Amino acid sequence: MLWLPCFLLYFFSDGTGNGMVKSLLDSVDECCSVSNAVLAIVRGHKRALDVATVLQGETRFFSVLMLAWGLIADIDIESEKYRWMGSSRLDFYGLMRVFNLRKYNGRVSFVPAPGFEAYGNPCDQKVGCTNIDILFRDQQDTVKVQEHGYQGPVVLMEELKWRTVEGPFVSVWLHNVPWGSEDTMAAPDAQFSDGYLDLIVIKDCPKTSLLMLITKLNDGTHVRSPYVMYLKVKAFILEPGHRVGDPSKGGIIDSDGEVLARGEGAYKCEVKDLMTYGPMKITVDQGLATLFCPR
Repeated sequence: MLWLPCFLLYFFSDGTGNGMVKSLLDSVDECCSVSNAVLAIVRGHKRALDVATVLQGETRFFSVLMLAWGLIADIDIESEKYRWMGSSRLDFYGLMRVFNLRKYNGRVSFVPAPGFEAYGNPCDQKVGCTNIDILFRDQQDTVKVQEHGYQGPVVLMEELKWRTVEGPFVSVWLHNVPWGSEDTMAAPDAQFSDGYLDLIVIKDCPKTSLLMLITKLNDGTHVRSPYVMYLKVKAFILEPGHRVGDPSKGGIIDSDGEVLARGEGAYKCEVKDLMTYGPMKITVDQGLATLFCPR
C-alpha cells in the first residue's frame, strides 16, 4: 500500500491550488486550512485513494490529482509568468486564453465505466481504437523507470471495450478527486477510491458560453452544460495533436501541476520534460494510496 500523508499532498501535490486537501476537508464539510489539515494527521483517520499511472514507452508517472491538455493545462502552466499575482494569476490568464481561444487536433480513447457506454464512438475491440504496439513503438528513447520500482497496474488493453472521440478539442481534463483547487470543483461526482477517473471534455463552445462555464467551476455546475462531456473512465489514451490553424505549434500536457510534455512551439518548449508530446495511456489502481483524512 502506498502511503501519502495529507500534509505531503498539501505542499507537493498541487501547491498553488491545494485541490487534494480541499477535496478531503470538503467531504466532511470542513474549511480548507493548514490547521484542519494538521488536525487530520493528528486524528489519524485513513482513506484509500486511487492512483493513476501515466505511461509512455517505458516512462511512467504516477498521478493522484489530475491530468490536463488544452485550455486547462495552458492556463495552469503558462500563467506561471504571472506568479507574482498569486492564485489570481489563474483567473487573469484564464480570461486571456478564452478571448484568444485555442483548439487542438487529436483524439482521446477511453474505457467507459458502467452506465457511460453511450459516450464517444465504438472502436475496434481487438486493438483498442489504435494499434497499441504501433502507437508506442517509437517512444523507446524516453526516460526508463527502474524495473524494480512499481510498474503500475497490469491492463490487457486489447480486451477492453474502447470508445473514442475525435478533436479538435478546447480542453481535455482527467480528475481523480472533486476539487482541482480551493475554488475549482472540476469533477463533482469524483470519488477517492471508486477505481475510475472523471473525464471532462470540451470541444465546440462559443466564447461567451465558455466564460459562463468558467464562472461555474466553483460549484461544479459547469458539467451540466451541453458543451461539456462528463463521464467516468477506467482507462484512457491521449493522442495530442497540433493547434488548429497553426500546425507548427503543439500544446502542453500537465499532471498534478507538473508538465509531462510540451509540443513544438508551446510555452518553454525548449525545456526537456519527462515525456514527449505524443500518445500516452492512463490506467487506474483502485485504492492504491492511503491518505490521512479528517474523519
